[in-house]
Amino acid sequence: MFSEDFIQKLIVSLPAILIALTVHEVAHGWSASKLGDQTARYMGRLSLNPLVHLDPLGTLAFVISLAAGIGFGWAKPVPVDTSNLKNPRKDMIWIALAGPVSNFFLAILSLFVLFEMRHFGIHQSFFGEPIYKMLEMSFIVNTALAAFNLVPILPFDGGRILHGILPRRIAFNFSRLEPYGFFIILGLILFNKLTVIMSPIFYFLLATERIFAMNLFKMLN
Repeated sequence: MFSEDFIQKLIVSLPAILIALTVHEVAHGWSASKLGDQTARYMGRLSLNPLVHLDPLGTLAFVISLAAGIGFGWAKPVPVDTSNLKNPRKDMIWIALAGPVSNFFLAILSLFVLFEMRHFGIHQSFFGEPIYKMLEMSFIVNTALAAFNLVPILPFDGGRILHGILPRRIAFNFSRLEPYGFFIILGLILFNKLTVIMSPIFYFLLATERIFAMNLFKMLN
């Protein structure tokens, strides 16, 4: 059975997980729309309703991985019709990058509000404490989601970005691994290797977000 601490952690984490996954997918759909493909818009995937985007397996992965200390998971991929893009290889880089970037900025915003709450001494108040804990989880969850999606394995965002950067012949061979991407991720999880790949990305993002949030805090206070 799950411990009481884990249940409390999960309750605090759920809003952060739902917001992080929703914003991530909306960012993909919005960037695709701006680059000429309206598929996500027509399918209602620009909605901020989390139920539109949730993938049961990806959400479950987030819940289980929280017990290991770092949450990672995924939502239903936003559909993109590359035939509607002017430069599919280049445009897909930006569409793929939009998701992790949105989580990166959500993490910075969460950390900035945490700094402000501490600054005004409301982080330990009756109403402030639960909000503070949720923002702490928002910071970690958004950073973890960005790091997970930047792992260079198709069909995740990092794989899409790498595919767009590689020379065409190598990119074609790389794309043939896409049907096995989830199995590769599963294997990395089972052999406890996914965190080895994620950790450098995660801690780099963590440090960068702290710098941005601290500078923003100093500018405004």
